[in-house]
Amino acid sequence: MSEQEERAETLAKAYSPREVEDRWYAFWLEKNYFRADVEEGRPEYCITIPPPNVTGSLHLGHALCYTLQDILTRWKRMQGFNTLCLPGTDHAGIATHNVVEKLLAKEGLTRYDLGREKFVERVWQWKEASGNTILQQFRRMGYSFDWSRERFTLDAGYVDAVLETFVRWYEAGFIYEGVRVINWCPRCQTVISDIEVEFNDHQGHLYYLRYPLAGGDGFVVVATTRPETMLGDTAVAVHPEDERYAGVVGKTVMLPLMNRPIPVIGDPLAADPRFGTGAVKITPAHDVNDFETGLRNNLPSFTVIGPEGAMTEEAGKYAGLDRYEARKRVLEDLKARNLLEQVEDYTINLGSCERCHTVIEPLLSKQWFVRMNDIARPAIEVVKEGKIRFVPERYARIYLDWMENIRDWPISRQIWWGHRLPVYHCEDCEDITVAKTRPEKCAHCGSRRLRQDEDVLDTWFSSALWPFATLGWPEETKEPGYFYPTDVLVTAREILYLWVARMIMAGLYFRQEIPFRDVYIYATVLNKEGRRMSKSLGTGVDPIGLIEQYGADATRFGLIVQAAKGQDMRFSDERIEMSRNFCNKIWNAARFVLMNLADADPEAITAAPPESLPLELSDRWILSRLERAVGIVNASLEDYSFDEAARAIYEFIWNEYCDWYIELAKPRLNGPSRQTAQALLSQVMETALRLLHPFAPFITEEIWQKFPHRGESVMVAPFPAAEGRRWDEAAEKAMTLIQETTVTIRNLRAERKLSPGAGVEIALEPDHLAALGETGQRYVSALARAALSSTDGLNAKRLNTALTGAVNDYRVYCPASEEDIKREIDRLTAEMTSIEKDMARASGKLSNEQFVSRAPAGVVERERAIHAGLSVRLEQVRARIGTLKEASA
Repeated sequence: MSEQEERAETLAKAYSPREVEDRWYAFWLEKNYFRADVEEGRPEYCITIPPPNVTGSLHLGHALCYTLQDILTRWKRMQGFNTLCLPGTDHAGIATHNVVEKLLAKEGLTRYDLGREKFVERVWQWKEASGNTILQQFRRMGYSFDWSRERFTLDAGYVDAVLETFVRWYEAGFIYEGVRVINWCPRCQTVISDIEVEFNDHQGHLYYLRYPLAGGDGFVVVATTRPETMLGDTAVAVHPEDERYAGVVGKTVMLPLMNRPIPVIGDPLAADPRFGTGAVKITPAHDVNDFETGLRNNLPSFTVIGPEGAMTEEAGKYAGLDRYEARKRVLEDLKARNLLEQVEDYTINLGSCERCHTVIEPLLSKQWFVRMNDIARPAIEVVKEGKIRFVPERYARIYLDWMENIRDWPISRQIWWGHRLPVYHCEDCEDITVAKTRPEKCAHCGSRRLRQDEDVLDTWFSSALWPFATLGWPEETKEPGYFYPTDVLVTAREILYLWVARMIMAGLYFRQEIPFRDVYIYATVLNKEGRRMSKSLGTGVDPIGLIEQYGADATRFGLIVQAAKGQDMRFSDERIEMSRNFCNKIWNAARFVLMNLADADPEAITAAPPESLPLELSDRWILSRLERAVGIVNASLEDYSFDEAARAIYEFIWNEYCDWYIELAKPRLNGPSRQTAQALLSQVMETALRLLHPFAPFITEEIWQKFPHRGESVMVAPFPAAEGRRWDEAAEKAMTLIQETTVTIRNLRAERKLSPGAGVEIALEPDHLAALGETGQRYVSALARAALSSTDGLNAKRLNTALTGAVNDYRVYCPASEEDIKREIDRLTAEMTSIEKDMARASGKLSNEQFVSRAPAGVVERERAIHAGLSVRLEQVRARIGTLKEASA
């Protein structure tokens, strides 16, 4: 084995991602490169990652989200920032509760069989055994998170922050207990907030029910999609200006089946004259709008559907029936009494629990709420004032629309896993005491008989504190003052209200500062058909499977290159394969360069700035193109245009460095400019590796370590910066002409079906030769394996029979031998015969009256276009055959 081959063997012949990935991730951890400590005076950059649920495992949306954050983290770290990317997980109250309840069900148990304390113990056991799966998968992806600061929303410090928040908001009057209509999930057995309800269109019915007027003077007909709730009606509402009911407002109707008198009220907010009959039933206990109507009109309420989704005692003879069975029975009974006037098909926008997809039930319930208006106001202003930037910008308007119409937030949940409310009920005076730690006695009567509230807080209540609670708040540590506010939140649009808005409100209230400067909403990952990725639907793709097949770098890069800012992403595994090929291209290029650095002095290569070397045109060009790529990548990352940054790197490394510069450098490696070629090949590759590192950390570290470099690791080496001094317009212009000329000659070679190693004679116009210059002609000759000459030396016959191409206004000629001409005439004759057959077939169709009259107009028009195109090509082929025969005569 030669010395050159031995040097190349420092890189394996083929890239093996798994072996490289495990080794370098362990190295980075050992060196504590991910760790960030407070360093006053040093610029900081901080991201607190959206904490995935402990129930989660990595999906493509996760992979995209966290890869974007790792790119930013690695980029800023290389720019010299004290960079913290803080990881952690969310306890995910309802989701985790459901997971463990399903496990218990397999054992024939329910949570009630265990009791609260034992059930919570089982959840902790499950969390310790299975809850860190996604964090391990993050390591497989190469994420440079500071694992020493990993947080969990139920760890002791975080619990303290949650309790502090509850107590302070309660004491300020923002948290209260009240009776309102809430969204209740009969399956999860808990309240869920408005933004945890999924709405989808379903085909249902609109039922027209007759409510007899008291005294037998006719009926008021109401329209409803939920006839079973009529059992809890306490009024019928009409618009006071609806002339159809001018004489009815103030009268009484008898509630069918319940035989209860209820009033007809005029309420402009309750009834729309354009819907149904203009008269609507009012059920204050089972509809949020009806609840508000009941408050305005001092109506009573009857809860006829209970937490299990079954009818209550208030429903009379229907008590105990499932809500849907009750609907069936109610309709049967109404029909039997001739009180069901008609039924129409109707599309219903039905709400269901986002966790278990059970249809939610609006229920009148006593819950804990956060009064939002005053807390929301500052969070509206900071976005209007531009202190927080949304990318894409349209999400700022969506955020503001929701915030300006915000409703009070129900924060209590009827489950056992989570942050238990710090509310203590006195069993003597029945008042409450709110405190972070269990009080010894009632704050109102002094009784020691206290019972803690059974409910836990909404998961999003604790998540709202994430940017500052993870940094140590409410303890007065250095971290919040140094790393807060954080720099960017990368998140999904689905949690804009659930999480982003609440973090802004909490951050402004408790820290008097915004929690982050930018909010980047990343693309939703869809499959090729444009459907959402879903494991249950069989449309999901496992990123770990992609890593096993293609490697982490290819998976990362392939995702990023597809993720355009501001639009959804249709995932294609062809892009992952393309990225795997890109990694292999870099690997092979690196092996070639290393093979040719055997006699080079690494110190001399790293010490010599390019300007100190005798540069030729290709050197000046590659340095200029590198400078431009560096500028594009930095500007694109500043603007969160990750895909544009990735494409700029790909274009430079594959198309410019590998396909052009390396090819131009090969002849020089055996000549007097060997040292300059060695230095530039190495320096440009080393810079390109630093440029690529945030996107593909593993392969860049592996190769960078083999190249002459300064420093211990590429991940802490300086990120390239565009200074502008190496931009060379003249070199780029000259190389563009060289490239276009070379491509044209290669096309002519292909047209003549020449073997790759065969030479070819090419004639260029004198002005073209002059524009290329001596260096350009040398490059074109080497790249295209062409012997260049001037067209002045060709006679008319050879010019007329030559294959030709165009470069701007120049013509490129590939003269043909007698044998070439004969082969070309034979080829064109065969093509002419084929065209004539195709034309005959098209003519037959177009002359067929049935085809022309019966086929779709588009099909007929397409056939005519085909015939016309064939006709033009036939004339061209005939003319070319004539020219060749005439010239060879």
